[in-house]
Amino acid sequence: MTTATRTVPGMGLWRLPGVYHPQGDTVLLGRALRAEDLRPGADVLDIGTGSGALAVLAARMGARVTATDVSWRAVLTTKANAVRHGQRIRVRHTDLAARLGSRDGFDLVVTNPPYVPAPAGRPPARGASRAWDAGHDGRLVVDRVLAHAPRLLRPGGVLLMVHSGMCGAETTVRKLAGTGMSAEVAERALVPYGPVLTGRLAWLQARGLASQQGGGAQPIEELVVIRAERR
Repeated sequence: MTTATRTVPGMGLWRLPGVYHPQGDTVLLGRALRAEDLRPGADVLDIGTGSGALAVLAARMGARVTATDVSWRAVLTTKANAVRHGQRIRVRHTDLAARLGSRDGFDLVVTNPPYVPAPAGRPPARGASRAWDAGHDGRLVVDRVLAHAPRLLRPGGVLLMVHSGMCGAETTVRKLAGTGMSAEVAERALVPYGPVLTGRLAWLQARGLASQQGGGAQPIEELVVIRAERR
């Protein structure tokens, strides 16, 4: 088990207000991405690109990158960061790559979807919280990505997804296996609660999603990266 505390090294990203700031989950997913043996020109899709941190990283690794987000601010931010870092990235405003399913698919799909359990049953339609709130169990967007993954990937293609341990890593692995993909937890890390989770700690505890902390200890969240391969 590792502790992820730094942003993606050396990224120097610019962001419009309201666009998700790379955090421990971005670091962990970036580490998993760097561990992949991407061939030059491999086709990579970044779903929910946010600031474009992972899209830029994949492009630096020699991939041909398509990045998507439902937020126009995120799309503009990613385009700007691609230029700042001298990388060619195709950026599209779309929901879960619904209109991007190519005939041949992608070699790798990387995604940091909204996964924070929230009192509201539906994800917000607008605002910064759209980048993290995902229904009562945090799986509203996660499960949609899992359903799309097989059609987005070529045979032998890989999905890398990060989410909180509160969402249930075993559930994600089981659902991917149900689509015919092989899946495992590739990375784990512990990070302190940020402002969003801290602000809803009592609600999370009431739902059994966060343990009681004694002695003033700071609550800790487990992050996981799921790696799945299309057979």
